[in-house]
Amino acid sequence: MATIMIVDDAVFLRHVLKGIISGSGHTVIAEASNGREAIHMYHIHKPDIITMDITMPDMDGIEAVKEIRLHDPKARIIMCSAMGQHKMILQAIAAGASDFIVKPFQDDRVLQSIANVLVR
Repeated sequence: MATIMIVDDAVFLRHVLKGIISGSGHTVIAEASNGREAIHMYHIHKPDIITMDITMPDMDGIEAVKEIRLHDPKARIIMCSAMGQHKMILQAIAAGASDFIVKPFQDDRVLQSIANVLVR
């Protein structure tokens, strides 16, 4: 089972993801509400996987991915985006994201993405 950090500015969406992740036996070891906080928390907790929202205040998810991957090229990051953000998803993958999931979250898609990223 993996340790996972959830990054999203919406408390409700962090709660939803935490329920999906915890219910499958994985452990949510940290949460962050913006990119800067995510970078800081990543260095402290060293999670196996990060779920990262794209659109957040202070520092967006794409910039946070770039920064985290600069210090840890093996970081496994799953981007989370709303429907219709195709261009942003492509930017996130180019920045080093391992996979992406679309909001609203589908339990099976979240868990499949985690499984896919773990075997890389």
